[in-house]
Amino acid sequence: MKEFIQTLKNIWSLKELREKILFTLGLILVYRFASYISLPAINMAQVGSLLEQYHNQGGSKQGAGLLGLLSSFTGGAFSRASIMALGIMPYISASIIVQLMGMAIPYLQKLQKDGESGRNTLNQITRWLTIAVCLVQAPSYLTSITQFFLPYAQFQQAYYIEPNSVMFWLPSIVILITGSVFAMWLGEKITDKGIGNGISILIMVGILADFPGAFIQEVSTQTGKGGLGAIMILVEILFWMLVVLLAIVLSVAVRKIPIQYVSRAQARGGVNRNLMQGARQWIPLKVNAAGVMPIIFAQALMFVPGLLTNIDESNTFLAGFKNVFSWQYNVLFALLIIIFTFFYTAITIPVNQMADDLKRNGGLIPKVRPGKETADYLDDILSKITLPGSIFLAIFAILPAIVHGSFVQTDRFALFFGGTSLLIMVGVILDTVQQINTYLLNHHYDGLMQSKLSRTSGL
Repeated sequence: MKEFIQTLKNIWSLKELREKILFTLGLILVYRFASYISLPAINMAQVGSLLEQYHNQGGSKQGAGLLGLLSSFTGGAFSRASIMALGIMPYISASIIVQLMGMAIPYLQKLQKDGESGRNTLNQITRWLTIAVCLVQAPSYLTSITQFFLPYAQFQQAYYIEPNSVMFWLPSIVILITGSVFAMWLGEKITDKGIGNGISILIMVGILADFPGAFIQEVSTQTGKGGLGAIMILVEILFWMLVVLLAIVLSVAVRKIPIQYVSRAQARGGVNRNLMQGARQWIPLKVNAAGVMPIIFAQALMFVPGLLTNIDESNTFLAGFKNVFSWQYNVLFALLIIIFTFFYTAITIPVNQMADDLKRNGGLIPKVRPGKETADYLDDILSKITLPGSIFLAIFAILPAIVHGSFVQTDRFALFFGGTSLLIMVGVILDTVQQINTYLLNHHYDGLMQSKLSRTSGL
């Protein structure tokens, strides 16, 4: 505990790091404040009462529905008909589209290799594509919230303007697009002037915003069962901590491939025995190199089976695809995650380029010839570690469905026992802590160099 307190003191003592953290927290507060501002055409008070009525009838605004997953990423703004209802997700969708198009379009492939100028152009393309995605998602969102209120008698009281009129749709679409662009701007500013990856932090904040309410709802449900419920709450907390620990292990687990750099003297036939050994290093191949991207891809496709229920609403098998806790949904979901993990790892880990770079820089893997044999060796190792990584990732993704009902009672709290939410939180927190540690380490090195310079000048 003393070391932790001392670390906090060290963080606060660094002016640059302190300003970055405060800047990040400030923009997070702005983002959370904006998520509570409703669309001008909607009566927020009436929306709240309708949602409460929906809860009392056994529904869940963030539970079994596929749209509930989107709501969890926006901190509830999706369910509150907020100006930030679309959140940062259109930008994420645009980034995925640009990344996939980069495999097929030579112009985008060229931009990816052009360094800083190429990345700036790709970012600009992603921003414009974000607006295009919003033009599709904003009308879809407005359609979903108007249909949501239709079964209720006080439907008309939730709107200041007739929901089928142009005066409702046009301003609402413009405001939703503006809110998403504003969220994108906040994320980029956090990345540039704050600490951590701004886009990822905004997603994490949206997920964490629902955690207190989900936990309180679970406690109230369990405590209604008496003394056994209190014990179950303690067991759930311990199990959740274990799941978080396993998620951290999955995020940081690597297979180290030893490499050896041959010195130039050795390459010229030199006899210096100290140089013959070369510099020994490692290539860290992550067990889960794809991160949460396979889950995001799989979730995007899982909307398609859910739409099939419109063909035959009486079919109970197809109806299961609209419930994220059903076995139909989770079996297909797990299979898609395993497939996309191999796919995404294959396109993001260029083993041929890694082998060429090693050969160019005089590096080699012991007992493996440079060039194609090295690329085949890396590809074989990557395939072997990706298989268990993809299976563990699939298990984490469907873990909420496994614990729901038999172990965890409420939908909202079950979603925190794995899936995209937990992996995003763990990944973003680890990345942010790593950046803070880098600042602290650099400060330590600066101090040593300054003291050394002082002693030298004194002589």
